[in-house]
Amino acid sequence: MKFYSTRDASRKLFTLADASFLGLAPDGGLFVPERIPQVDMERVQRLAAVSYADMAGYLAGVIFDDVPANVIDEVVRSAYDFDIGFHWFGSRKAALELFHGPTFAFKDFGARFMGRMTGRLNTTDNLTILTATSGDTGSAVAGGFYNVPGVDVVILYPDGKVSPLQEAQMTTLGGNIHPRRVRGNFDDCQRLVKAMFNDADLRSRKRITSANSINLLRWIPQSFYYFYAYCLWAREHSGAPEIVVPSGNYGNITAGMLAARMGMPVKRFIAASNANDVVPEFLLTGNYRPRASVRTVANAMDVGAPSNYERMMWLYGDVETLRREVAGFSATDAEILDAIREIEEKYGYVSDPHSAVGYLAAKHYDIDGFWLSTASPAKFGEVIEKAVGHWPEIPAALRDRMEKERVYTMMDASEANLKDYLLSLS
Repeated sequence: MKFYSTRDASRKLFTLADASFLGLAPDGGLFVPERIPQVDMERVQRLAAVSYADMAGYLAGVIFDDVPANVIDEVVRSAYDFDIGFHWFGSRKAALELFHGPTFAFKDFGARFMGRMTGRLNTTDNLTILTATSGDTGSAVAGGFYNVPGVDVVILYPDGKVSPLQEAQMTTLGGNIHPRRVRGNFDDCQRLVKAMFNDADLRSRKRITSANSINLLRWIPQSFYYFYAYCLWAREHSGAPEIVVPSGNYGNITAGMLAARMGMPVKRFIAASNANDVVPEFLLTGNYRPRASVRTVANAMDVGAPSNYERMMWLYGDVETLRREVAGFSATDAEILDAIREIEEKYGYVSDPHSAVGYLAAKHYDIDGFWLSTASPAKFGEVIEKAVGHWPEIPAALRDRMEKERVYTMMDASEANLKDYLLSLS
């Protein structure tokens, strides 16, 4: 399998290694597969009944078909050593809990696969991972790439706009992890990353790639848990489920859309946002209006110019086709806080603010299916306390991280300063 840019009508092809190490395509587009392979769903279900890693190994082999099978097996068994499952809210609604990995967020699924596969594909030293985060990406990438030989990781995150636990997970590892706290918002961080990838001089002097969902090695593995969730659903119910995806940069939902195109049954997707409602507005009006993000209590979704819009349009072609298969939803901060309170009062369950957006969308559309629960509530204690009057239980691993010294560098949202810093890394 080779890959090409969403912006390249000629479809110039790149190998997996070249595409993943470039991160962003040379023309500024996002890499996508040259074709969408079809999977054997009966085989997927048989393997899912054995383990998540067995199923993921098959799916990875289908799409990364030039990677040796033993390498894929090693990667998935090392990456996926944690639980995934439903928490039911009645007989036909559930939350798919994706936060039982080492950094307590769904991004462990993509980041751990990417970190391990990058280590196998990188045959020379001095590769720099440059990534922007609005919350959980940074901690997942830091954990996924920590101590990977020959790799430095530079993480840009917005000053004062990530939770203390998220910051602690990014800033207490040291070693090859280099956190940079940016005076600005997530869009500034993402703009800086894109500027570095579009800087021909820098690219000629420095090997850099990204671990955001713009990178196909982060993006594609997220499709695997949609297949697994369908298998769990199908054991209990007939028919294709509706799937609600809390969305910010839209890498998560486009991974689900890719899974659907590969053969996973789904009735429809619901793109659930906070007040940063660029895509729900697009679905409603047909007008795509990227704009500056606004800060909300669901901070990992505070994205005003979602990069994966390009993959969404690659998958669907036009807004009318998209509307037939995808619905939109957005929630205010007040509605999110009310939802956290309602979930605890009605179900005795503590939900993080992003998953609460999923709950609200599921309730609004009265779905027959599930929403993705993307992070542990422990990572958003301040928001939970504001909603229900107490902090959630903090797992021991997170308590330990909070007690460690945070080490980071403050920086302006300056392309020149970031370029100089990247060139200074050995």
